[in-house]
Amino acid sequence: MFDNRKVKLIEIAEILKISKERVGHIVNEYLDMRKLCTKWVPHELAIDQKQQRIDDSKQCLQLFNLNKSEFLRRYVTMDETWLHHFSPESNRQSAEWTARDEPTPKRGKTQKSAGKVMASLFWDIHGIIFIDYLKKGKPTNSDYYVALLERLKDEIAEKRPHLKKKKVLFHQDNTPCHKSMKSMAKLHELGFELLPDPSYSPDQAFSSFFLFSDLKRMLAGQKFRAEEEVIAETEAYFEAKDKSCYKNDIEKLYGRYNRCITLEGNYIYIE
Repeated sequence: MFDNRKVKLIEIAEILKISKERVGHIVNEYLDMRKLCTKWVPHELAIDQKQQRIDDSKQCLQLFNLNKSEFLRRYVTMDETWLHHFSPESNRQSAEWTARDEPTPKRGKTQKSAGKVMASLFWDIHGIIFIDYLKKGKPTNSDYYVALLERLKDEIAEKRPHLKKKKVLFHQDNTPCHKSMKSMAKLHELGFELLPDPSYSPDQAFSSFFLFSDLKRMLAGQKFRAEEEVIAETEAYFEAKDKSCYKNDIEKLYGRYNRCITLEGNYIYIE
């Protein structure tokens, strides 16, 4: 078993000339082993990549521990996601209560619609600062992102006056247009302090776990005829969202930084 981790209980039983049930009992009770499916990971992290994730987490933790309230007040993050005119419900969402003698509910296979719009969200502990919507087919290049950063500066001046004399702690992912020379020059010009975002780290894509996931569940199963309808539904969703959720979600950064260090740079799984 230790030489072949994929060996089946029936194969062991045939070799030992005992029942499969007896083999299972020995494996579970005496060897304290169980058979698990492998977990999908976005990337096979090299040693230096794991170390980079640890170093980046320690750097952010240091800022967090230095002054938690100040960190939270200055923290601004952004991310993008596609909003489809139609996204099918997940298996869990489509589950139905049935009697024991009723057949299992069925549904036809459906796919996401071709029609979609990209939403770029900028937010902090107080909520959404602004959302920009880009229609399918429009370029998402450095010029577009620089324009968003310019707008962010104006939106912060209007909606977050407490940051007027503070240096923004800004988090973004490693999308090429975010890391281009033009974009980095604009961030420097704006005086933003850029927080690290290690490569191959979708588990650190904060917006995906704590913002987009609930939004996508809400939109799933709905059919929209045009971008305007998707946008209106998205705006209504964030307008109704409890403002305390944003602060609660960002405070979870502390646990994720620590978790990454504890796991020695390996991926953090959301169970």
